[in-house]
Amino acid sequence: MSTTLTGVGRIARHILRRDRVRMLVWTLSLTAFGLYFMAALTNVFDEAALAARAAIMSTPTGIVMGGPGYGLDDYTAAVAMANEGTQWVVLALSIMSILHVVRHTRTEEENGLSELVRASAVGRQAPALATLLTLSGLLVAIAVLTACGMVAVAPTTSLVDALAMMLGSALIALVFGALALVMCQVTAHARTAVGLSIAAFGLATVIRAAGDVQERGGSPLSWFSPIAWAQQTRAFVDLRWWPLLLAAGAVVVLLATAAALATRRDFGAGLIAPRPGRADASGMLRGPFALAWVQQRGALLWTGLGLGAMWFGTGTLMSTLDEMVSDLVETNPVIGQLFGTDPGMFAAGFLDVMMMFTGVCCAAYAVVMGQRPRAEESGGRLELTLSAPLGRSRWLTAQLAVAGLGSIALLALSTYAMWAGAVLVGVTDPGLDRYTAAFAGYAPAVLAFLALTAALFGWAPRLIGLAWLPVAFAFVIGMFGSIFDLPDWVRALSPLHGVSAVFTDGVDGAGVTVLSIVVTALAGASFLGFRRRQVIAGS
Repeated sequence: MSTTLTGVGRIARHILRRDRVRMLVWTLSLTAFGLYFMAALTNVFDEAALAARAAIMSTPTGIVMGGPGYGLDDYTAAVAMANEGTQWVVLALSIMSILHVVRHTRTEEENGLSELVRASAVGRQAPALATLLTLSGLLVAIAVLTACGMVAVAPTTSLVDALAMMLGSALIALVFGALALVMCQVTAHARTAVGLSIAAFGLATVIRAAGDVQERGGSPLSWFSPIAWAQQTRAFVDLRWWPLLLAAGAVVVLLATAAALATRRDFGAGLIAPRPGRADASGMLRGPFALAWVQQRGALLWTGLGLGAMWFGTGTLMSTLDEMVSDLVETNPVIGQLFGTDPGMFAAGFLDVMMMFTGVCCAAYAVVMGQRPRAEESGGRLELTLSAPLGRSRWLTAQLAVAGLGSIALLALSTYAMWAGAVLVGVTDPGLDRYTAAFAGYAPAVLAFLALTAALFGWAPRLIGLAWLPVAFAFVIGMFGSIFDLPDWVRALSPLHGVSAVFTDGVDGAGVTVLSIVVTALAGASFLGFRRRQVIAGS
């Protein structure tokens, strides 16, 4: 055992040094999300508004989107945080855990770094254990900081219950991190390991939702999902710690499984060998556009399934919207600033807010796909690609075209899924033409995020991570711009602001025109910068 784990401490310190900025960003972002959610529930919603939220969360759609429904009879801000926020906290922490584990295990085997590390006095299991140790420390830090922040925002909140909620969520995220480690032994590619791990999380979400819908508080089916174990601690309602023992046991079993599988596979390979491809590519696969499509189609498929289901469920809320929003506006003027105060415009105001969220989701996808050319360059694959008779501009055009078409396809899917959900429950106003206008208005706004990412890749590839700042800014402006009465010029900095009232006021033709010009200019700048600079692998 001592030989197998030799070098754990040194590798852990190396991981902390390499990922110090990334870990800091994750910590600040997730902690800020928890504090924002708690502050909004505490300061924006009074008792009547929270009671209205409880009514929503007791519906099947609310249960699917939130939790099993503990404490709905006395729905305080803390109870709402646990009932509605746990699912999303677990999601964010689990994605972080999966990416962390795969990056420091399977990815390093793929790019050859792990082979260099193991050439020194390092045990076979040391990298995996160091990865899990650093992940555990990161999860605990986020959980403790968020729990303390919740108490600071709402002093009446129980610190013990806050810690139970956050530490439980962190432990479930560690379960999915350990599952990702198993997938890294099974598959030979990092992308496949990430995809399978996220698919497992999606399956766990479906099982949890199906079990909770069957019976308030959760049915026996719910317990087959690790997500339910965190929710079943019943934080702020009837705290119990024992469900987390299931998570701890699952982590131990998964780690033992990963260790056993690691000893039975060749270094750099997976237990399941990749399927051999054709000796010669078909005519349809010869070209940079086909390459870009093959690289991006998996992410597009799974993202489309997730967003389609989510916005279809959101559309089904339209049947009870007028009564729900009317009660909220009467008891809380802040809600009126989001959805309006005219009862005849509640549906339009609600749809404007939902379209803003849709735009943010599609913008995030556009940024991820816009960063894929950078991954090709830093991984050394771009040099090999450009060594063929292929120009830089044509390659970048293919990458951005597929990313742009994928982003627009997701926007269309989300918009029309929302319309289909509303039609299913008998709501036909606004009509299909209004949803189509909303889609047309948001399309250039979403492409603006992709164009900015491409411009950073062309001129300052090391700073491409800054492309996430406009996404965060657009979300904050969309949620709080009207509440805090921010100046118009500040709101105008968000690409989504010019089209944020498509259902209320219609499409702003001038705003769409300006966005189209900005997209064209940024896209042109990206090609100019990429043609002028060097391609540096591993940078």
